[in-house]
Amino acid sequence: MRYNLIRKMDISDGPGVRVSIFLQGCEFHCKNCFNPETWDFEKGHEFTDETIKTVIDLAKEDYVKGLSILGGEPMHPRNIEGTIKLAKAFREAYPHKNIWVWTGFLVENVVNQEVFKYVDVVVDGQYKDELHDFRLKYCGSSNQRVIDIKKSIKNNKVCLYED
Repeated sequence: MRYNLIRKMDISDGPGVRVSIFLQGCEFHCKNCFNPETWDFEKGHEFTDETIKTVIDLAKEDYVKGLSILGGEPMHPRNIEGTIKLAKAFREAYPHKNIWVWTGFLVENVVNQEVFKYVDVVVDGQYKDELHDFRLKYCGSSNQRVIDIKKSIKNNKVCLYED
């Protein structure tokens, strides 16, 4: 797995100040994607245990509310194991901070559901340019869902995030 960028103080991808990592590689290629430089699986930087350590170290301050994992495509079969490893390590280091993931897959179609043990919120669904709505808080198009994963697991149905 590879990653494109780590932001140490991101205020646009989830609530509060966050550490964000943009993974490399996506096959959806949504029209007017805000991050087309992440499409190529071969570009960016190698994702290693040192990358995980960097993310965890950047999140140590109390004002950092959580981790955002974006792409590219974190849930792609080529990226999912690294996404799980990162989310698990972050959860173990910071059990009270939250983890958000953005994916073009619907949560029902994510092949490796282990990731949901560690993640709090998933924004799912491919960006659809014709459904773009700048008023949406955490997603770009109205077909996308902001899902409270813990509540969804508890209720055995998709439950939307309420902030």
